[in-house]
Amino acid sequence: MGSIDFRSGESAVDLTGEVHHLPCCIKYNGPSSVSQYFKPKPTGVEVEDLKVEEAQFRGRRLQGTTIHMPEGYSGSVLGKKNLSKSEASSDFEDQSNCWEVNARFQSITTWNHDNLPSQDDAFLRSFHWINVAKALHRPVTSDDLTKTGV
Repeated sequence: MGSIDFRSGESAVDLTGEVHHLPCCIKYNGPSSVSQYFKPKPTGVEVEDLKVEEAQFRGRRLQGTTIHMPEGYSGSVLGKKNLSKSEASSDFEDQSNCWEVNARFQSITTWNHDNLPSQDDAFLRSFHWINVAKALHRPVTSDDLTKTGV
């Protein structure tokens, strides 16, 4: 079983405005001077209340929009936690599933290759589940029962 230490996030780097969800797989894990080459620009176009941005990535045109995390939520960038000898157990599996928050963000820009961003994009639709979860887990009051006739 794994664990995530959210307390480490109190001193985490703030990446708000710098997190991007790209429609591709990059088989590289390491430092890169992304900001030197990847320069999103506003287009002045607004579709379905989404402000459209434009960028190029490896010669391909991308169109995207920046969305803010819902109130009470934030995004986190996790990294493997370096355990001290006293924290580490003899079970290797437990050690390999310990994570900590390295950075936080309050907004993310999601990108499409061939079409404008839309409220129907799968990534944006995933945020609708937050409202569904709130409704499902909200305590039922006597007023709710009266309204339904139960």
